[in-house]
Amino acid sequence: MADNIFLEVVTPSKAVVSEEAQIVVAPGSEGEFGVLKGHTTFLTSLKLGSLRYKDSSGQDRVVFISGGFAEVLPNKVTVLAESAERRKDIDVERAKRAKERAEKRLTSAGASDIDFVRAEAALRRAIHRLSIKSLA
Repeated sequence: MADNIFLEVVTPSKAVVSEEAQIVVAPGSEGEFGVLKGHTTFLTSLKLGSLRYKDSSGQDRVVFISGGFAEVLPNKVTVLAESAERRKDIDVERAKRAKERAEKRLTSAGASDIDFVRAEAALRRAIHRLSIKSLA
């Protein structure tokens, strides 16, 4: 279809998405943004969130994104993510265990050696993965 834009989502270890999309909606650091074919070129950082898109057949797709950058061109969106997982690939049990570990770290009494920022980030990632999976 001529009105599609090419979407590529890659992490340091793999390509997660490489396909045409009708629309892409991503969690920009300054707010969520949407992209259609012919969009103005820009570059932005991304925050933790859901990258949503409609594939070329009109199916809604969701990808968990944990930070990174997006480059938008008139005919292509490239996302370089710290980590990314398609909704169908999220391991619910693993996310639940990560959530429990993070909560335990944050609530442990006298844990002065705990990196609270890191534990809070792990908790946010686990909660977001679980929320994406529950949308399926």
